[in-house]
Amino acid sequence: MMSDPESTGGSLGDEGWDGSDESDDDDDDDGDYGDYYEFNDDEEGRASQFNNNEDPEYFAYECLTVANVEKIFNDSIASVQSSLGVSHWRAKQLLHSNKWSIPDILDKHQPVTPRVTSVVRSITPNPGTLTYCLVCVRDLPAGEFTAPPVCGHSFCCQCWESHCETQISLGVSTSLSCMAPGCKDLVGEDLVLAQVRKVSLKERYKHLCFLDYVRCHPNLRFCPGPNCPIVIKAMESVAKNCVCAACKSRFCFKCGYSYHAPTDCETIRRWLTKCADDSETANYISAHTKDCPKCNICIEKNGGCNHMQCYNCKHDFCWMCLGDWRTHGSEYYECSRYKENPNIANESVHAQAREALKKYLHYFERWENHSRSMKLEAVTLETIRNRITEKVMSNCGTWIDWQYLFDAARLLAKCRYTLQYTYPYAYYIEPCPRKELFEYQQAQLEAEIENLSWKVEHAETTDRGDLENQMDIGEKRRTSLLKDFIQT
Repeated sequence: MMSDPESTGGSLGDEGWDGSDESDDDDDDDGDYGDYYEFNDDEEGRASQFNNNEDPEYFAYECLTVANVEKIFNDSIASVQSSLGVSHWRAKQLLHSNKWSIPDILDKHQPVTPRVTSVVRSITPNPGTLTYCLVCVRDLPAGEFTAPPVCGHSFCCQCWESHCETQISLGVSTSLSCMAPGCKDLVGEDLVLAQVRKVSLKERYKHLCFLDYVRCHPNLRFCPGPNCPIVIKAMESVAKNCVCAACKSRFCFKCGYSYHAPTDCETIRRWLTKCADDSETANYISAHTKDCPKCNICIEKNGGCNHMQCYNCKHDFCWMCLGDWRTHGSEYYECSRYKENPNIANESVHAQAREALKKYLHYFERWENHSRSMKLEAVTLETIRNRITEKVMSNCGTWIDWQYLFDAARLLAKCRYTLQYTYPYAYYIEPCPRKELFEYQQAQLEAEIENLSWKVEHAETTDRGDLENQMDIGEKRRTSLLKDFIQT
């Protein structure tokens, strides 16, 4: 058996944004399914610092703490308050319902004349007058009743307290509504905080409100890293790569999952759902061993490169399609394409189902293969690292002299990651000239990546100039594909 590939935060203590002291935790969005650019973990956030118009992945963003976000919210609230003459809570409600767009709010609402309203307790001429509460069916003094400022439905304070505490315990915050039957008006934050007595529930309510406000803000997103309090702020919500300054998590700003260019967010969701449903079938059909196409000896893939060489007969072939490797090197890289059956529409339902499975397996096998290749190339990187350590200790150059090998390994991981995410895109795109162009560029990128992978695995016998030239070609292929097909 023989393959001839290569190898290669805690919480922040901040003030609650309503002005009171509180500790805010982070959102626990998850959805990690792989690190983006596994080897490139030392230069996070570079895209947020330097504008490079030639880079199709350029994306300006900021990593903010809870206190920074609170200031953004408070500034927006103050702006709406001064423009419309509304209360602090009403300004927050308007911002939340309009996704924090101040221009939209000013277009829809006119300034109001400031007036004094009873927020917490209804003022009556005789507070001692008995009033009937429809919830607890008791007659109580009118002074023990209160009502939301919007709808004015009055109930006793004890019932309001029970209602608010129950809803908060269930995780309800900004959508906490009135108790009156059929009333859809929201209960004001001032009323909730006045009626809830437990400090823990008050803090939970403020925290839940904060989470809701961040989630509905189009330019803010919680870092999906475990227990990370950072919030990412961008000028626009696009499907670009973010790197958290605190926990180094890499993710797509638009959907919060692992970066997936050139595939768009909706397509990658469909693909991952399909893989979760059908992956066992695919794993059963696609084994980890194959027979040499020349001498038929069993071969196990133990490296990342798809350029295989049989240890028995020395035949060079492609792991994916078992074709002669010399053909891959000189002609159009056909094995990355799926050849549609032009007569499939006229076939039986069972034949169409088999064809659909065949198509899915074609793309899934290549998707999984590049994922495995990245893991195998990480092993190769460790081997290179150990060999370099031996050479440095033997006075055969310095770490700087061998740094180009690490650069090559990082670029290889970056290119292979992009290539992996081209397959969901290719699977869902309908046949058209644009798909033909995409498949051509995908094939060219795959060919150059395999050449780079081979040279990285055989780094000790590869000329440095040849390797660096291959790195340049590979990165140009990758950026060219992204410029033409990246979806934001």
